[in-house]
Amino acid sequence: MKNVKQIWQETAKQLEKVYDRREAENISYLLLEDVFGISKTAILFEEKSEVALEQLDSYIKRLLKHEPIQYVTGIADFFGRKFQVAPGSLIPRPETEELISLIIKENKVENPRILDIGVGSGCIAITLALELNIQIFGTDVSEEAISIARKNSDQLNAKSQFYYSDILKEELPESDLDILVSNPPYIPIKEFVHMPKNVIDYEPEIALFVPDDDPLIFYKRIADEGLRCLKIGGILYFEIHENFGNEIKIYLQNNGYSDIAIHQDMQGKDRMLSALNG
Repeated sequence: MKNVKQIWQETAKQLEKVYDRREAENISYLLLEDVFGISKTAILFEEKSEVALEQLDSYIKRLLKHEPIQYVTGIADFFGRKFQVAPGSLIPRPETEELISLIIKENKVENPRILDIGVGSGCIAITLALELNIQIFGTDVSEEAISIARKNSDQLNAKSQFYYSDILKEELPESDLDILVSNPPYIPIKEFVHMPKNVIDYEPEIALFVPDDDPLIFYKRIADEGLRCLKIGGILYFEIHENFGNEIKIYLQNNGYSDIAIHQDMQGKDRMLSALNG
């Protein structure tokens, strides 16, 4: 039996080779909790527990290669729940929690019909399904992502229907929607060189990057489909690249949307956009 606070400290110290101290300590907490079931409380009170040190060492080696902690543990915390994640889907981000909070805050429809384009791990769709107590719909071009989303839906007891669909080539499989939401790929390829190693080496490029000469490709296509699939008065929600808010807004204004609003995240960046159909 080992003192788990000592194990946490030793793990964090090793991780400081590639992470700053606070991040190393947070990653150490997550590793011990999500893999070994050791709570932060147990660490603070210096409890003792059996820990497979060889297994722990193998995880530390992966982390020292900049592999994201969420892929190492297979778990990501999102909106107070634990989601399974794997390299076939993006790791949920805190700013996406803000998008969900915005949708919940603004929703005035009882039992809204909502479709999420590009479900990934299912974090947006499943969270909305559970928070609003509704059935949710979602699409993705990745079979692997859909598989992960379905596992999360089953594990978290959400009512969901996920479809394989390529938004750039196919019509959406649902209509008469109250809300259409998407966090699509939006990073121009030219920004690749500025991306952190843990992102470009491990997260799926198909969910991140868009052509430099057409960075709004997904927003335009989704907006066009939204005109067909949203009810009049239905709302389109996007997570956006902070540099493209005004361009997306102009496109929506020129194509039948009204009440278009750009919303800032907690960092003060333009990160969300909402628009009314009609």
